[in-house]
Amino acid sequence: MSIGDKLLAALNEQVGNEFHASFQYVSLAAYFDAETLPQLAKFFYRQADEERDHAMKFVKFIVEADGRLAIPEIPAPQAGFSSAREGVQLALQWEQKVTQQIYRLVEMAKKDSDYVSIGFLNWFVEEQFEEVQAMGSLLRVVERAGEDNLLDVEEFLAREGGPEE
Repeated sequence: MSIGDKLLAALNEQVGNEFHASFQYVSLAAYFDAETLPQLAKFFYRQADEERDHAMKFVKFIVEADGRLAIPEIPAPQAGFSSAREGVQLALQWEQKVTQQIYRLVEMAKKDSDYVSIGFLNWFVEEQFEEVQAMGSLLRVVERAGEDNLLDVEEFLAREGGPEE
């Protein structure tokens, strides 16, 4: 199978985007760890692992489709946050951005009539729906609790396992 040059370049760019998301979630997890909010830290460490897994799915797809992997430079993640709300809001915005990136890849694959790539990308379309919903739910919980009641968020995450579970 051969992926078109433009789609291959965009898939390689997405590998970088997914690794960047993983790094950003590690940064968020470390922030929550430093604030002694272990459930929020655990949630974002888990998200970091998931984003790394997404990057590796793209890597494997590129290689299996006889494409050449070219991981782009990955920018440093935001390191500091003024509040839990700011951190979770950033995560939601990032998931919304990744959703648009995935949609762009699907459109490119459709333009090339690349049905194998479309099939591969459809998994990410569904995954992004879940990710946006989970981050939106977590943001609403954080906003309802407020910065002075983050232990309520911790209790919620400990009890419910997080919005995506």
